[in-house]
Amino acid sequence: MTIDLLVAGFSTRHIVGSAHNAGHRVIAVDHFCDLDLEAFADACYQFETLQELASIADRVAREEVVDGFLAGSGAETLTLKAPLIGTPPDIASRFLDKAATQSFLEKLGVSVPRLVAPGHYPAMAKPVQGSGGWRNRILASDAEMEHFVCQMSGQPYLLQEMIRGAPASVSCLTDGTEAVAVGTNRQLLRGTGEMGFGFAGSVTPCDHPLADEMATIAEEIVGASGCVGTVGVDFVLPDSPGSTPVAIEVNPRFQGTLDTVEAATGMNLVSLHLAACAGRLPHERPRPRHYAARRIVFADRDLVAGYGLAARGQTVADIPRPGTPIPAGSAVVSVLASGSSSAEALVMLDKHITGVRSYIEQW
Repeated sequence: MTIDLLVAGFSTRHIVGSAHNAGHRVIAVDHFCDLDLEAFADACYQFETLQELASIADRVAREEVVDGFLAGSGAETLTLKAPLIGTPPDIASRFLDKAATQSFLEKLGVSVPRLVAPGHYPAMAKPVQGSGGWRNRILASDAEMEHFVCQMSGQPYLLQEMIRGAPASVSCLTDGTEAVAVGTNRQLLRGTGEMGFGFAGSVTPCDHPLADEMATIAEEIVGASGCVGTVGVDFVLPDSPGSTPVAIEVNPRFQGTLDTVEAATGMNLVSLHLAACAGRLPHERPRPRHYAARRIVFADRDLVAGYGLAARGQTVADIPRPGTPIPAGSAVVSVLASGSSSAEALVMLDKHITGVRSYIEQW
């Protein structure tokens, strides 16, 4: 059965594309309204700030006739006229708070980074609120601690022990009590600069030796969370021998790994989300058909989007409209690839990125 959906969030192209591919009519409220998003959506309403997201989504929900609302990043706690299909806002808000998430994971008994006091170095510093990891910092001295506190401008933060290892995640589906892992993901981070821990892409499936154990732990976490539909759990897979996966965050919404999970498994995550919210879960974890990779390309200078990227076909997504100003350090476009192994997918990804950069250099 196809329905009419409102999808709202900071960046929703992946959700809207999945809903469109499942045959649904989609209205989008999005910060970017990229070319491919506009191609998937019946209408797209653009906003600048998260405050505008709330007001525009509320207006669109009143003016458009839709059957349900899917929340992306930034829209998890919105209450709209359209019925929410997903995790209730009061439960989502718990997992948008990293201190509350830490407490939940500790009580569940899974491995988490322990909290440390100021003056303990190295430490991982994180704002209590916020997603994407772009404000996370490793602190190694009192001077760095002082700089971080100044940047936070009075906002609450956490200090955790530093866990050395590979960033990873699990995409799950839950009916509110049971959960099934549908994708394990190696996370690609920006890696350099003050936003080095920011999300920059993924490879699905994750081929780390701890991937299966990580999926089992994620199912336990998500099954106990009270969330409904698609939920992601972020982990660090430690370098030290004999270690277990360390859970760090729970994401009560569609995740940025949707593209690679769908490409690797052949499954449609919006369809699976709707089914899970109606109490129907997959009987088992899907077997990946191949490896899928996505990396976000960021601007190395201030630029204005030009033409040409659409010619790259299915190797690109999140294509900016020509004439869009893109500040240095901001996302330009997503690049996609696949292969019979993780290494092969990453080699193809690098080739595609080289081709994409040849267009961007002309802007």
